[in-house]
Amino acid sequence: MIPLLALVIGAALARLAGLAGVDALDGWHPALRVGLALMLVLTGTAHFSRTRRADLVAMVPPGLPRPDLLVTATGALELAGAAALLVPVTARWAAAGLALLMLAMFPANVSAARRGLTLAGRPVTPIGTRTVLQIVFVATAAVISFGP
Repeated sequence: MIPLLALVIGAALARLAGLAGVDALDGWHPALRVGLALMLVLTGTAHFSRTRRADLVAMVPPGLPRPDLLVTATGALELAGAAALLVPVTARWAAAGLALLMLAMFPANVSAARRGLTLAGRPVTPIGTRTVLQIVFVATAAVISFGP
């Protein structure tokens, strides 16, 4: 739920900054880019955190090679995508790539829920809730990708 809060609060604060006169944030499209970037910095840094990395490695579906490398690569892609969202010239392509990345990573969330894994000592998000969250995140990236 924290990533959703980061997305919503980040976008709302960016939009308020735009309304207060920050030209670069004038409109919902740039505000969504900031919100999604904030969410991705939050989730991407977790891939390298001592407290979360082992849990994320465990979430990789069994049978996939090098779970540790996959977690490192997806974390790096999330962080690079977050930075690229903040650059108007790269934002659309970054959002499209991030939407694909989120879709590719979704099976790990489903697998983790089915296997009853934990993240930071708490059960991972149930499949139904995670599906709704994933739709919101991918839809946000799609809006950015296809927006003005």
